[in-house]
Amino acid sequence: MTSERFEATYLIETPLDPRKVAQVMAGEQSSGTFTRVAGETDELRERASAVVTKVEELETVAAPSLPNAWLARKGVSGPWRRARVAISFPVDNVGANLATLAAIVAGNLYDLGEVTGLRLDTITLPASFRSRFPLPSQGIAGTRRLTGVPQGPLVGSIIKPNVGLSVEETAALVAKLCEAGLDFIKDDEISADPVHAPLAQRVPAVMAAVRRHQDRTGKAVMVAFNITDETDAMRRHADLVAREGGTCVMTSLNWCGFSAMETLRRSTDLAVHGHRNGYGALSRHPMLGISFQAYQTLWRLAGVDHMHVHGLQGKFAQEDEEVVSSARDCVTPLSAGIDDRVMPAFSSGQWAGTAQPTWDAIGHSDLLFMAGGGILAHPGGPAAGVVSIRQAWDAVMAGISLEEAARTQGELRQALDFFGKLAG
Repeated sequence: MTSERFEATYLIETPLDPRKVAQVMAGEQSSGTFTRVAGETDELRERASAVVTKVEELETVAAPSLPNAWLARKGVSGPWRRARVAISFPVDNVGANLATLAAIVAGNLYDLGEVTGLRLDTITLPASFRSRFPLPSQGIAGTRRLTGVPQGPLVGSIIKPNVGLSVEETAALVAKLCEAGLDFIKDDEISADPVHAPLAQRVPAVMAAVRRHQDRTGKAVMVAFNITDETDAMRRHADLVAREGGTCVMTSLNWCGFSAMETLRRSTDLAVHGHRNGYGALSRHPMLGISFQAYQTLWRLAGVDHMHVHGLQGKFAQEDEEVVSSARDCVTPLSAGIDDRVMPAFSSGQWAGTAQPTWDAIGHSDLLFMAGGGILAHPGGPAAGVVSIRQAWDAVMAGISLEEAARTQGELRQALDFFGKLAG
């Protein structure tokens, strides 16, 4: 037994005393329930109970964020008080068990009758506890080594159309994207093992195109094959990718689950590209779900190497501030002294013009910068689209404005003129 503890923080909303609600939360997720039960000794509580370490009251609101039948039955009304709550849990309640860790920091808390809003914000782990879980097999350094990109952003794209291309059409498109000068190509999240292009045929065909390009140019393009499936199938798919000389697989994290991802991590050293599709269902309501810091903490404990963060000025609902903080979370070690950083993957509506706000916001280039239309729809063609993005990043990292750089760089000029009008 150890005395080590980890901590989770929450944003809550309640018409009750937030301090009392915090105690209910701590009890519900450790040794307590709504009443004392047989076997619940003082010694057990001392050893296994969660402890409320902080309650910071915030604003009150006139209406609840979420309906609550329990409060309605009791005739409890507002005002509704919001607060930030920190709770410390004994490590020994969990062990090296990721699914149980998730159940403890979240789980039934979302259903508590005392709250009309609850959001898991952060998870903080001691180094000894973090070390019980796998590190990323490749992470930032391994991804750079495998792609031969020692510095600057990795420029990537997505296979479009998302669904419908045959095996031969997909391989031809990958060959075209390799020729365009990409570092990284990925499947879309909605296309994994379709009947018209099964992985058993698609992986060998695509990797043959990648190998031909490497033989001609020396450039090893990383392809993230979407192997989302049940656990045994994902392992077979990953083995096929490795046999064909591939270096990366992609999974839809939320739909595969922690256990499947842990099993996959143990069975392969390929880079695992973690796609977060569905995360909006967990995060978009400000008083419900899970913030990205906690979300990515759990998935990094499963051993992923890349995490999607969406993109600045992109096509999705997230504010730029959330995208920036998510990217920073990915490159922040979970515990002191352990390098478990993962590569943030920027996508959704990205093009040469979004290089500037991305650089301004995060100040580093340890990232995947993926553009679909920003490359494939460039008026000069895909190769010009890739060049325009590289020109943009070279400029912003050198402290040169995009307009100034575009005076002498035609591909960037075309991108700013064409996509700038669409963005405006």
